[in-house]
Amino acid sequence: MMSVTALKVRILLHYKNMNKMKKIVIAGFAILSSFISVAQTDTTKIEQYCQVIATPKLLSNKVTIDIDFGEEKSFWRDTRLKTDAGKIRKFNTIIDAINYMGREGWIFINAFPVRMGETEIYHFAFKRQFLKSDVLGF
Repeated sequence: MMSVTALKVRILLHYKNMNKMKKIVIAGFAILSSFISVAQTDTTKIEQYCQVIATPKLLSNKVTIDIDFGEEKSFWRDTRLKTDAGKIRKFNTIIDAINYMGREGWIFINAFPVRMGETEIYHFAFKRQFLKSDVLGF
């Protein structure tokens, strides 16, 4: 049979070991949760650019608007801009297209004409900040 003093010493050692284990578990949990939270909250932003190209329609006051986001063009795939309903997005004027880009968060950078024979094609450059995780290729 154990004496009372030996029993007290054993109980104290048991509690000390439990406290050490608690500290180890808590420290491990804190380290693990900090790694998980860092991985989920990457707020690195990068700039992306696009170009709005306005080409006058033949024998008309209207323009054809093409928005180049840098995607690969394909004969087999329709890359035209579409509405939320899936219809092809049409613009009445170049100002309509520029206003659309502003509503979408794009910031105007510069505009310049390119002369092709007797026709001037206007190019409008825009930029926008995106989360790095939202951009394909990163």
